[in-house]
Order: sequence, then structure tokens, then C-alpha cells
Amino acid sequence: MVYQPPVGARDLLPIDVAQKLWIEDRLQQVFHRWGYHRIITSTLERLDTLMAGEAIQRTTVLQLQGMEEEELGLRPELTASIARAAVTRMAGATYPLRLYYNANVFRRAQETSHNRQQEFYQAGVELLGVGGLLADAEILLLLVDCLQSLGLEHCSIILGEAGLTRSLLSPFPAALQPKVRHAIAHLDRVTLETMPLSPGLRDRALLLLDLRGQPTNVLQRVAKFDLDDSQRDALNNLKSLIELLQGTPRTDAINPRRDAIKSPADTLRERISTPSPIPLVLDLSLIQTLDYYTGIVFEVVSESPGGVQVLGQGGRYDQLLGLYHPEGQSDPGIGFALQLEHLHQVLAPTGQLPQQAPVTDWLVVPENLQAYPDALAHAQQLRTSTNLISVELDLGERTAAEIHDYVRHRRITQIAWVKAGGAVVVETVSQQ
Repeated sequence: MVYQPPVGARDLLPIDVAQKLWIEDRLQQVFHRWGYHRIITSTLERLDTLMAGEAIQRTTVLQLQGMEEEELGLRPELTASIARAAVTRMAGATYPLRLYYNANVFRRAQETSHNRQQEFYQAGVELLGVGGLLADAEILLLLVDCLQSLGLEHCSIILGEAGLTRSLLSPFPAALQPKVRHAIAHLDRVTLETMPLSPGLRDRALLLLDLRGQPTNVLQRVAKFDLDDSQRDALNNLKSLIELLQGTPRTDAINPRRDAIKSPADTLRERISTPSPIPLVLDLSLIQTLDYYTGIVFEVVSESPGGVQVLGQGGRYDQLLGLYHPEGQSDPGIGFALQLEHLHQVLAPTGQLPQQAPVTDWLVVPENLQAYPDALAHAQQLRTSTNLISVELDLGERTAAEIHDYVRHRRITQIAWVKAGGAVVVETVSQQ
């Protein structure tokens, strides 16, 4: 019988790990520079924690049976777990909390999945306890910094506004809103055209479906809707955020009552000399599959000859923390997750990733059994030297020819032949 990982799982071999660490290390350096601190939450959580108030579908969670019939599951994402930890284990901490993670997540493979993958790797951040334009800008600028640190090109940020889009769906009959929302989220024009809607509502649904493109054009089209004050506020905030990210001067506000007020974007823009180098697309049809988002939502996508790849997503969730607070008290939050497998696929053709697993620097070979203690001591001396090097100890029963064949195969460049009494002969091995 040949044993293989179960369906939906895979092994990471040393070269896979080296490439994964290359990506993680660069992202972690960015997170550190922005003042974020790593958090590690439990892989296993109570099912009601993972579902985040029904925002995450039960069918996507890999479930386990706990003690005393307690329903448990493997985390399908990190935001809910970090929100739970922040409210419970970090209660009383000074806000804002800047947290980041590198972790695996698990999602039950859907029937339509082509590879049935169920374990994924993510790196991301959560900014908790502060809302508003400046926090939104920090997260998006941090995301841009991450993409630049990886040398990624041909990327775009797709920006939406979950609260605004949700409110624009309010005129539809309550029974049809989920279907309309699903059709818009999946860009399903045929479904919208065949749903039992009045001509006016059908036109509205199709207009919402097409609210994507160059930000200025989309903002102008949305402004023509019959908007209430809260919708205009959301649109003004979105306009200010886009102007800030693009480095464009603020002209006129959508809400005239704000003309005389210096916006936070104006204040922060004075400190930013250049706009984001990543193209920004405004897409108010963008609806994330996770239903806890309340403000901006976004995806970062890469376009290549192989097609469009979603590298990460995120958004604002100002009600999520309240689900885990004993008194229901909520604080704002925003974050994003980058999909490491997708980043790897995009980076692999660029030649940036390591092309081989890390090599061993030294092989220490005792001349005979009596020389073994001296070989051990010499190997330890090498390992504790100033430079970080890797040292293997030969375990005997190999001829000199076999040892030379081994070091060439493993690309080891130095052999230390140790004699009884401690004498050492160093041999440099050519890898040609």
C-alpha cells in the first residue's frame, strides 16, 4: 500500500518550505516596520466562534467532535479567532492593537473545487480599536508596501464599500435580496435579468452589477442615485480615501455641507509625497463571501498570461468584536489576509524565489570511532561561531569515496576530517 496525504492536503518539501519562508520573511519585515506584533491563536476553536454570528457558513468549516458533545472546528480564517482573543485574553489592552499572523487555515472543499484543497497558508494583519479614514488608509498602504516588498508587478487593488453596497440593495424585496446579492457578488448578469423584478429594480440591479472601473467615473455614477445622508457620508469617506491613496487634491465634496471642513485626508496627504504605485479600481459590486464586513472591502489581484489571480482580500468589520464581548460592547477593526499559495504561483516565474533548499556548510568526519568525541567538539565549535552556519556530523560506516559523493550531491563545500586527539584537516570541495 502506498500512503499519500488525504484528499485536500499536501506535504511541503524542503524546497517548498524555503520558498514559503522567503515570502513570509519579507512580509514579516514589513509588518514589523509598521509596528505590528505577531499573534498565534488556536487552530482549534468552538464552532460558534468560527461562524462569527453566522457570517461564516457552517458548511465551509471542517468540524470535529469535542468532549461532552462540544462542537469544534478548524479555523477557516483568522479574523474571528483574533477578535475572540482580543476581547477575552487581551481585555483592557490599550487600543489600537496592531497584530499580524502567519498561519494555516482549513476550509471544507466544495464540490466545484478543481483540486479539493482544504489546507491553506495565510499572512495578514488586523488593526483593532480604531475606525475612520486614517485606519483604512494605513491598512491599504501597508498592503501596498507588502506587494512592493515582494517585487510584485501587474497588480491592482479592487476597492468596494460593503455598507454602501448593502444599503443600495435595500429597495429590493427582502425575500429576493440574498439572491440579488449573490448574483452581484458572482457577476451573474443572466440571473439578474431573469429574476422576478420590476423593470425599475432590474435596471437598478444591473447598474449595481456594473459599478466598477476608474474611481472618479464610478463615484460620479453612484452620486446620481437617490442617496440618503448615511449613504452620502459613506460615499464621501470613500472619495476621500481614494483621493488620499491616489495623491490627488480634494476638489468638491459630494455632500456640500462638508465643503468648509478640512478632512483627515487633507491632513494626512500633506505627509504623503507620492501616490500608491498600485492601480486602484473602484468596484461597488464587490461583495466578500465573509458577511461580517461593514465598511470598505478590497481584493488585490494579479493579472498574468495565465489569468487573474486573487492574492488577498480584506475589509472593515466594526461589529465583529462585539460578538465575543460579554456585554456586547464592540470596537472597530480592519485587516487583510494574503494567500501564500497564490503569491507563490505568481512569484515562481519571476525567478525571485530560492531555486534550491538551503545547503549545509560543513560536514565533520571523524577518522575512526576514537575520534568521535573530538569530532563532536569540533562540530559544536563551528555551530557556535560568529556566523550562522549549518554543520552535519558524519555517522560512520562510509568510505572516503562515498563521503565525497555525498557532499557533492548535497552541495556541501567544506569537509573537516577530524583525527583522534583533535587534529583537523579542512578540505574544500569543488561543486563543479
